[in-house]
Amino acid sequence: MTTPRLAVRDVAKSFTMHLRDGICLRVLDGVTFTVAPGECVVLGGPSGAGKSSILKIVYGNYAADAGAIVVDGGQGGLDLATATPRAVLAARHATIGYVSQFLRVVPRVAARDIVAEPLILRGIDRDEATDRAEALLARLNLPARLWSLPPATFSGGEQQRINVARGFIARYPLLLLDEPTASLDAANRAVVVDLIREAKTEGGSFLGIFHDEAVRDAVADRVIDVTHFTPATP
Repeated sequence: MTTPRLAVRDVAKSFTMHLRDGICLRVLDGVTFTVAPGECVVLGGPSGAGKSSILKIVYGNYAADAGAIVVDGGQGGLDLATATPRAVLAARHATIGYVSQFLRVVPRVAARDIVAEPLILRGIDRDEATDRAEALLARLNLPARLWSLPPATFSGGEQQRINVARGFIARYPLLLLDEPTASLDAANRAVVVDLIREAKTEGGSFLGIFHDEAVRDAVADRVIDVTHFTPATP
């Protein structure tokens, strides 16, 4: 039996509303699913159902109130719900990546260096990392004249292409995708679909949110209805 790349079991999450007299709002309960090697699982459901919260819990940006989140990058499983901050950071370095809807990087760093950084942190020679970054940026149709520039003034679509390239270059065993194609044109959406498919054939796993039905249908192996994990309103 194949070991899941990600196993989420009975995860719950609530938020304390400090501006509303400390009301505790329970947003997720009993979240349970797996992602296998080479599989793309998509989180479905209406806006506000908790899809992005699940991604942030898996990545460790939000702490789970209960349950287990076990990620296996090939050296044994790590429960991110109970892991130390150091262990979570190590997992982000080697096992689990995240492509969000927005590019958040250090100002004044060139686009090619932003994309190459995950490889350099893994010990890849800088020249090789830069070559691979430029090849990926070219594949995503980002003009070469922009590669040496900081992306702060780029368009939303240009910034998102950098975001996608940075996420895919390191070939994480598990990559989280939060609307990776939302600001892309049709040609670049097709490139992202190809990148996902290629990574899946090599055993890469994905957990994502896609509001674009065509992209979702092209990459999803399964769609999980997040409303099953939304607590009933009292």
